[in-house]
Amino acid sequence: MRCGGSDRVVTACRASVTGKLHASTHSTSFSRRSRRQSSAHAAAQGSARETEKEEISAAELKAVEDREIAAVIRKQEEIGLCAVTDGEFRRAFWNYDFLGALPGVEAYLGERKIKFQGVNPKPMMLRVTGKLGTFTGHPMLEHFKFVREHATATPKMAIPSPSSLHFRYGRHAVPQSIYPDMGDFYRDLGQTFRLAVRAFADAGCRYLQFDEVNFAYLCDPKLRAQVTARGEDPEKLPTIYASMINAAMSDIPSDMTIAMHLCRGNFQSTFVASGGYEPVAEILFNTVNVHGYFMEYDSDRAGGFEPLRFVPKGKTIVLGLVTSKSGRLETRDELKRRIDEAAKYVPLEQLCLSPQCGFASTEEGNILSEDEQWAKLAMIVELAEEIWG
Repeated sequence: MRCGGSDRVVTACRASVTGKLHASTHSTSFSRRSRRQSSAHAAAQGSARETEKEEISAAELKAVEDREIAAVIRKQEEIGLCAVTDGEFRRAFWNYDFLGALPGVEAYLGERKIKFQGVNPKPMMLRVTGKLGTFTGHPMLEHFKFVREHATATPKMAIPSPSSLHFRYGRHAVPQSIYPDMGDFYRDLGQTFRLAVRAFADAGCRYLQFDEVNFAYLCDPKLRAQVTARGEDPEKLPTIYASMINAAMSDIPSDMTIAMHLCRGNFQSTFVASGGYEPVAEILFNTVNVHGYFMEYDSDRAGGFEPLRFVPKGKTIVLGLVTSKSGRLETRDELKRRIDEAAKYVPLEQLCLSPQCGFASTEEGNILSEDEQWAKLAMIVELAEEIWG
């Protein structure tokens, strides 16, 4: 596998994991509480539950997390991944843990606005409680530093995209008394993320991923109708979201890579949305300034590869062809066939391979075993070496 020779990590590492286990696919999250979870994940998450019940101290929990994260970093490196994460073992949710700790934002239990198919996580919600536009530190800066200190491969960090504070809630989460004008809200949110990204850069992060489900949600006619019903225009949101991402990237070092992961929901092997990328493709690839895209493509729900015709030279598409929602191991032949199909729209040298999402976007995890997760990653690494060298 080519792990060097490129000025962008996302292109240098053809086999990627994103999400929670982000071994270089959205997925860089490992399943931590799946029905058949590993003893390591069980130890870390069982300890978290004990902490909630005040059965162990926060320091004892951290010791368990530190041990298991160091082990999963070693495993990612041993399997051949060029970029590694902490598996998001310290998070309960891919999004709320980060957003709820921002100045002027509060996470709380409420009524779910987005419904999964058949099962739903805890009804966590977010609301704005004060002016945004500042960033005074964050626990996840220390989480990243731990990975940096324990990794020999490139340490990678994933945080939710700015749109994650808006799409599910709209004006409902943004009081008129704080932001009479939503334009000011979007501007200040972009500023908050600019400061956050810079803080990660100053901590040594050179590979950061925005988890951006909402561009993909805007490809679903039912979710677009929900946006319209609450008085917003789904045609305008991609441009607004692109402007916030670009603002977040406006102060990055020249050697920092920013990637974006898109998926249609990932909770206990279920999903939220369906629909191909066509409604957002042109803005996604030509207005958003990220360097690479981890794109869900493991099922018919993601549509065909035709929207990739908008991808310009110089940007990388990481094909999420390997599902993180089941333990079924894809065959090399079917993956090669789909890569060939994608290469009709994007040159092969701009393509990479990864799982479609994390193995655990929440603490519950998807329904597959740890051995099944590693088998998928090993196959991705081997196939990437075969195709790209």
